[in-house]
Amino acid sequence: MTATPKDLAARRPPSERLIELGLSAAAVVGIATTIGIVVVLVYQTLIFFNQVDIVEFLTGTVWSASIKPYAWGILPLLAGTLLIAFIAILVGAPLGLLSAVFLAEYASDRVRNTIKPILEAIAGIPTIVLGFFAINWLTPVVLKPLIPGIGGFSALAAGIVVGILITPLITSLSDDAIRAVPRSLREGAYAMGATKWEVIRSVVFRAGISGIAASLILAVSRAAGETMAVYLAAGTNPQLTLDPRESVETMTVFIAAVSLGDTPATSIQYQSLFAVGAMLF
Repeated sequence: MTATPKDLAARRPPSERLIELGLSAAAVVGIATTIGIVVVLVYQTLIFFNQVDIVEFLTGTVWSASIKPYAWGILPLLAGTLLIAFIAILVGAPLGLLSAVFLAEYASDRVRNTIKPILEAIAGIPTIVLGFFAINWLTPVVLKPLIPGIGGFSALAAGIVVGILITPLITSLSDDAIRAVPRSLREGAYAMGATKWEVIRSVVFRAGISGIAASLILAVSRAAGETMAVYLAAGTNPQLTLDPRESVETMTVFIAAVSLGDTPATSIQYQSLFAVGAMLF
């Protein structure tokens, strides 16, 4: 007589059932936490929009949360966030992808096993250290002599340090995606007379595009969510500009700046934190 799945499950030792229960609980906690975050954001955001017109919030070009007259146009914060993320990906994507190609296709095992841990260690550098690097060396020593009119705080400096920050992320994930491409595809291309660079460009990149695209998407998300490095390098001037030489404020910097102050929990400034957080989310 063949045992049913129910019979087999009943024969499992109690320790295995306990492990399964623990794994299920971990999954439920993760899902519940995400749902809780969304619920809190939505609830507090609706309270904010009971006091502020949502059209003004989404289309306004002036943001002033601490100085009267108050203005709640999110576009300056949104523009600052996108500008810095765009500069960061311009810096991080070429460096990360070229590093990944070198590690996966050109470097020996010894070189790869030496360089990759170093690159991944860069990702562990506290972001506030990169912020100090930007305001104490990058801006005064490098950018000011090269770019006329750039200020002490600028979107360009913030974008560069965030680009350095996301480079190891792109490198690591893209390297894994490239190395996962079957060797048979490479050998088939070589058999047809393709050069190494043609194989990388036309075969390896196309076969691994999903992993490479995922690394870039994660990098953009990381850049948009960065706080402390941007706080120090870009300043806290919420203005609607696309000039990288100007000081700007991002959504995360606003959240950090207001959260560190003595903002009453019942004030509109406190509620605006959740509206900006929902926009970022």
